[in-house]
Amino acid sequence: MMEINGREELCFPHLLNSSCRKPNLHWSEVVLWNIMQSFISLITATLNLLIIISVSHFRQLHTSTNILLLSLAVSDFLVGLLLMPLEIFKNTTCWFLGDIMCAAFCYLSWHIPSASVGNIFLISFDRYVAICDPLHYPTRISRGRVKRWVCLSWLWYGFYSIFFMKDELIRPGRNNSCLGECVVFINYITGTIDLILNFIIPVTVIVVLYMRVFVVAVSQARAMRSHVTAVTLQHSVNLKTKKSELKAARTLGVLIVVYLMCYCPYYCYSLVEVNLTSTSYASFLFFLYYFNSCLNPVIYALFYPWFRKAVKLIVTLQILQPGSCDVNIL
Repeated sequence: MMEINGREELCFPHLLNSSCRKPNLHWSEVVLWNIMQSFISLITATLNLLIIISVSHFRQLHTSTNILLLSLAVSDFLVGLLLMPLEIFKNTTCWFLGDIMCAAFCYLSWHIPSASVGNIFLISFDRYVAICDPLHYPTRISRGRVKRWVCLSWLWYGFYSIFFMKDELIRPGRNNSCLGECVVFINYITGTIDLILNFIIPVTVIVVLYMRVFVVAVSQARAMRSHVTAVTLQHSVNLKTKKSELKAARTLGVLIVVYLMCYCPYYCYSLVEVNLTSTSYASFLFFLYYFNSCLNPVIYALFYPWFRKAVKLIVTLQILQPGSCDVNIL
């Protein structure tokens, strides 16, 4: 086997004293791993784009709950379109995009997943009010109010990410040991604060809300079965509405379980490893962290018939026809 000299292994061969070495990765493993990650990135972006188009185009889907699903789809779409490809690029070759792009990527990799957490929290609260306080739901959860909540959530996590990334944003590349590297160092105090504010507190509130939703949903399901023989129109409408709310509650439960499965390994390992990006497990943990964005639209496809119907209309280009936004999609 031909020996490769040190100059050829450098990211920038003309800068011997400051250049990083190229990643020493086995070719076959890299190709298979990158093909799988690229495919999942494409699926993530495509499925979430379909959700964005569906909720934005069809008038029947312009509800408070679907506005929250739209916001979640936007954050998941950005994960598939930007974060996954850049993560693949960062882990398999030298970083040739410069320190400013590195700082921007690190900021987005903090901001966008954090916004997803905020969206899931708002969806949990929405379902809590819909199931546990249905009489006041129309007044407490209006579309205008939900839109303001979504905007405030994105702004909050934007400033939240700036606070934790301020040193890297002020002086990009400050943690890079050589040229061709893109790393961000999170000290133990910062990582602990993020763990509490961005995981423990939101997860605790989400789980408590859902447990309350689950208890009420079970009692409502029993009541529905005991009164299934009622024949009045009003009761039929109420029965249909309750079934819809219970189905949404079940979907929320699956969404939360998947969220915990994808996020827990990352945060649990960050407790014992200060600089997570420097470990050999970083690539897999970040991939699992981002994989949640691919699973969310799959959950919608399994539980929401309107999503499957909307996808059919989008793929067949029927949404380009006049008046397609008023099609009965529910």
